[in-house]
Amino acid sequence: MSDQSIYQNLTQLGTSTDLPASPEDAVLEKVPNPQAGTGYMVRFVAPEFTSLCPITGAPDFAHLVIDYVPQDFLVESKSLKLFLGSFRNHGAFHEDCTVSIGKRLVALLEPKWLRIGGYWYPRGGIPIDVFYQTGPAPEGVWIPDQGVAPYRGRG
Repeated sequence: MSDQSIYQNLTQLGTSTDLPASPEDAVLEKVPNPQAGTGYMVRFVAPEFTSLCPITGAPDFAHLVIDYVPQDFLVESKSLKLFLGSFRNHGAFHEDCTVSIGKRLVALLEPKWLRIGGYWYPRGGIPIDVFYQTGPAPEGVWIPDQGVAPYRGRG
């Protein structure tokens, strides 16, 4: 499918777009999957994800890895970048940030499968890793390891 009309409803790509004030204000956009019917995995990595502690307001940092097996739709990457950036001024615990990102993508895309790994840098000396997955990985699709080593500190 090379028809350019699949891109006609996008509102952010190719335009100057301000960072949304909050995840709720962010507009996630999707496009039809030009390879629908083919089993393959898509990976997005956000190594500098930032949010705020909801209690102290201090910044929290994570390395996010989002893997999904698309069905009929793909997430438009600029809208995903803006959505993830909208967390910079958003106060939420690590678990809430990670799982809500996964659920928002599932609601938008209705993928065959999705997983997100949130590898959070230490807060109070304790790193927190958060994982969300929609179910077992589909057969016949190569699903590589997320490739993020456990936090080791100085060891």
